[in-house]
Order: sequence, then C-alpha cells, then structure tokens
Amino acid sequence: MLLQASSALCTRCHMRTVAAPGYGEKKRKEVERDMASDADDNGTPKMKRKAYEEELERLQAELCKLQDWVKYKDMRVIIVFEGRDAAGKGGTIKAITERVSPRVFRVVALPAPSDREKTQMYVQRYMQHFPAAGEIVIFDRSWYNRAGIERVMGFCTPEEYHRFLDLCPQIEQYIVEGGIQLIKFWLEVGNKEQERRFEARIEDPLRQWKLSPTDLESRGRWYDYSRARDRMLEVTDTAHAPWYIVRSDNKRRARLNCIAHLLSLIPYDKVPRPKVAVPARATEREYDDEAPLRGRRFVPERY
Repeated sequence: MLLQASSALCTRCHMRTVAAPGYGEKKRKEVERDMASDADDNGTPKMKRKAYEEELERLQAELCKLQDWVKYKDMRVIIVFEGRDAAGKGGTIKAITERVSPRVFRVVALPAPSDREKTQMYVQRYMQHFPAAGEIVIFDRSWYNRAGIERVMGFCTPEEYHRFLDLCPQIEQYIVEGGIQLIKFWLEVGNKEQERRFEARIEDPLRQWKLSPTDLESRGRWYDYSRARDRMLEVTDTAHAPWYIVRSDNKRRARLNCIAHLLSLIPYDKVPRPKVAVPARATEREYDDEAPLRGRRFVPERY
C-alpha cells in the first residue's frame, strides 16, 4: 500500500510540475517526455530508486529470518528460475542472495553439458546439486533447458524432448515426496523490453558478456520459444510443483514481487537467539603484532 501511494504521489508531483508557472515550452516537453518514459510497456509506473531500495532492504531482512528458520528446521528447498533471455533472472537471484549466507543459499548455474554428462541420465547432473538439510538451492536455469532452449535450438531430439515432458512431473513428484520444497518461477519479459535490454548489452561493456550468439538467435525465434513455454506450462504446472509467473518488464517491481511471494510460500518464524557480547581482547600474551607487518608489501591505497 505504501509503495502504491508513493508511486501515485510521484506521478502527481510530475503533473504539478508540468502545470507549474514559469516553465517554458522546451522544459514542459522535457518533463512530459520523462513522464512518458516513467512506465513500462504495460503502462505500469516505474518504481523510484529510494522506494525500491527501502522495500528491498525490508524483504532482505525477512530472507535472513527465513535463512535462520531453514537451518533451524533442517529444511531443504529448491528454487528454479526460468524465462526468456534477458528476462531478469540474474538480477532477481542477486537481489535474493545479496544479504544472506552462501552456505545456506547456494546458486547453481551449470554450463553446457560435457561429453561425459551427455551420456548420463538427463537429470543426473542437476540432482548432484540438490540441497542437504538446512540449505536452499537456487537453479539459474535448470532441467527445464530441455523444454526450452534445447527444444527450440535443436540441441535434443524430438524423442528426448517428449520423454522429458512425460517424465518431468513424475520426477518432481518424487522430489517433493522426498521432503524437498520445490518452487518454480517463470520470468515473463515482453518483446519490446527484451529488445531494449539486448541493445543495451551491445553498448554497455559491463553487460556485453551477457550477450551470446544463442541469445541473439532467440530474438528471431520468439514465437518458437513462446510455443515451447506454453507446452512446458501445460504439462508441468502441477499441483505438487506449480509454476509462478512474474512479469519482469519492470525489473524493480519484478524483484520485489518475486521475493515477497517466495517468503509467502515458505512458512517461517523468528529463531530465538541468545544474547551475546563481544569479548574483550586477552592481554596475557600481548605483543606488538603490527611490527612484523612493517616493510611488507601492502596494496597501494589508491582510493
């Protein structure tokens, strides 16, 4: 509610600025252009950075509580992130894991299978990364590669694809019945926004590594990916392992919506912590421990 009110207030402020006296025609057009760009392709207003960061910090504090609870109860959780290229999977995962322990929240982003892995049972290389007690494993792309990129790009045979769709719901039921909570997110990015993000990656040296030839190929095969998505959802959106779809044209809202929903799916409580105090440094074996460092090679203090 607070965030909606904040967004509405920002919009009203823009409107008052446009109508305020003393603005020339050029300035008025600049402000109107800012207003027009202050929404995604679905017309949803973009969230201001301050409001986003404040809410993200609050949700990340809840993730820390969830982390303690998962350890306390020896829970095992798998979170799968899928979506088109440039849908925002990496940024969402980073927002989730930024403030938590990598020993509890483990991110798995597997490369293309090796020659040996290609001869294994398909899900075998994923299962070795499944969580032990007190762990949450996040798959940045998963066994659903077979239903998406492998299907569209011809990296698997039609027989392998259909066999995967037949077996996947059964395998996921086995996972859930084995005591693992399985949560699946599909990030849905629109055509225009994906194109904009690809173009930004071409120009930005900090993001060029994200753009592969396969990513570019996916632009021309948009509807092939759409049909693969539709079939995947039709077969694998089950009661025991449902898909949750996140609209991701607006990155900030998508991250917050995803984290908030994740927290709602795993019941947790605050783990009681004993009161602690930082102990004083012992002095019985005291010596000048800075002296041995003098004359050593220190990194130049450039900043």
